Amino acid sequence: MAGRITKSEEQLRPDPRYNDKVLAKFINCIMYDGKKSVAQRVMYDCLDLIQEKLKTETDPNAPQEAIEVFQMAINNVKPAVEVRSKRIGGANYQVPMQVNRKRQQSLAFRWIIQSARSERGRPVASRLAEEIYNAARGEGKAMTTRDQTHRMADANKAFAHFA
Repeated sequence: MAGRITKSEEQLRPDPRYNDKVLAKFINCIMYDGKKSVAQRVMYDCLDLIQEKLKTETDPNAPQEAIEVFQMAINNVKPAVEVRSKRIGGANYQVPMQVNRKRQQSLAFRWIIQSARSERGRPVASRLAEEIYNAARGEGKAMTTRDQTHRMADANKAFAHFA
């Protein structure tokens, strides 16, 4: 059922503090068991921690607001290409393909959240803040995942004609 039309984009309300739809979607991805207020608190605590870090930042080109850091992190983590398995003549090939905008965003969300959850021992807000801050600077586990995805696509360039 590819290409089915849903109203999820229209129904999504922007988050209350920053009035940003991408942040609202990210909060929904963090949410467990329908506990949205908990997810919002985690995300807002995370953004407050990032804002505190920005006060100590000495680089004049650095963003001034935590929401800008969040958007920068999402844009940095978004993959341009990925490999998809395709069966041709009894053999499976890893075929590199372009990633559409929606999937880019969902992969970026997933990788950032997974990398923050994979660490243990600290509150999730601080782990998430560190991961988002690192992703905005082009570092961290989520960026490593993206780079590995790009490297796999590059290594399998020979099979691009199967796409």
